[in-house]
Amino acid sequence: MLVHIPAVLTPEQAAQCRQALDAAQWVDGRASAGSTAARVKNNQEIPTSHPVAQQWGQAILNALAASPMFVATALPLKFAAPMFNRYQVGETYGTHNDAALFNVPGAVVRADLAATIFLTPPGEYDGGDLTIEDMYGVQQVKLPAGDMILYPAWSLHRVQPVTRGARISSFLWLQSMVREDEKRALLVQLDRARANLNREMPDNPGIVQMLGVYHNLLRMWSET
Repeated sequence: MLVHIPAVLTPEQAAQCRQALDAAQWVDGRASAGSTAARVKNNQEIPTSHPVAQQWGQAILNALAASPMFVATALPLKFAAPMFNRYQVGETYGTHNDAALFNVPGAVVRADLAATIFLTPPGEYDGGDLTIEDMYGVQQVKLPAGDMILYPAWSLHRVQPVTRGARISSFLWLQSMVREDEKRALLVQLDRARANLNREMPDNPGIVQMLGVYHNLLRMWSET
């Protein structure tokens, strides 16, 4: 399930983040890739130890925690630290898989979901589309600055070559309380149906019943 989450960062926050990243030291992105992915990876990244990456990584985590749509969709349990990449003219990332597990201080994060937050307005660069292969086919994604795409981490994906300008984004992985994508999708559908019913018929007793079913399914499927 691919989910577009608008305005994780405001356009002003995205511009401030880009400005801070522009002043930081970029390194070859292949340094963070495995041997197979490194053969098709051609971009630049900010090391996670850099103060700018840590500052804006925390700002992104705070923004995600404050997003009801993100929390309801992802049901997040643990995060790998947000990272930042840049694609300039001619740079690309060929089709690849993400790692299944990420080591973080004191824990291991299972990558159930991957996310990209676009930081550059789409009119400032050509190419650079995030292309995701999922059960519904091939999806091309290029979003406004500050918007996020959330997708299953097992999906094959790639970044098309940039032909003008530069594409800057943040990306991260997370472990969900509910491992299976299909179960999370059912919980999202049930939660949205309950919210719609609550808006249209707030006194309907079915709302309480639907909420009970939602929490019982979450209790049954969650891993904490």
